[in-house]
Amino acid sequence: MLFANAGRGLGHGFLDQDDAEWLRVIDTNIVGTLLLLKKIGRQMRDRGEGRILITGSIAGFMPGTFQAIYNGTKAFIDSFSFALREELRDTGVTVTCLMPGATETRFFERAGLLDTKIGQDEKDDPKDVAKAGYEALMAGEGDVVSGWKNKIQSSLANVTPAETLAKQHRKMAEPGSAG
Repeated sequence: MLFANAGRGLGHGFLDQDDAEWLRVIDTNIVGTLLLLKKIGRQMRDRGEGRILITGSIAGFMPGTFQAIYNGTKAFIDSFSFALREELRDTGVTVTCLMPGATETRFFERAGLLDTKIGQDEKDDPKDVAKAGYEALMAGEGDVVSGWKNKIQSSLANVTPAETLAKQHRKMAEPGSAG
């Protein structure tokens, strides 16, 4: 089993972010994840068995105002996981994408988001998120959105115009939006 759970965030407006910091987010969330997936995924495919759980995010369903790089990387990971799953069909290797919402970890502190609404709001328990991902992995499911609020949010994101989603995300992630 491979649990590809790398994730780094970065708050504030893109034009105000340090280049080295946003490049580090891309390197962690995309480049590092893909390098690991390729190495271990090949070994699994050659062996004819394996299970891969990739942590994407419901953030990948919406434009991430004040988190543009993070949301963009998670959109890539969400999409990539479905493509890899199809490529590995009939090889004995399954790929599951866990797409949690805001989870109670140090992510928001590390990303500089504690002064935002999303940084201050109640978050999902990481044990519940991990359990949902593990159960989906063991069942061979392609994807799982953990938590009922996140399921509603991700469903609405599929039918809501991107411009509206970007405006909604701004209310959650704009620096100083914590009320």
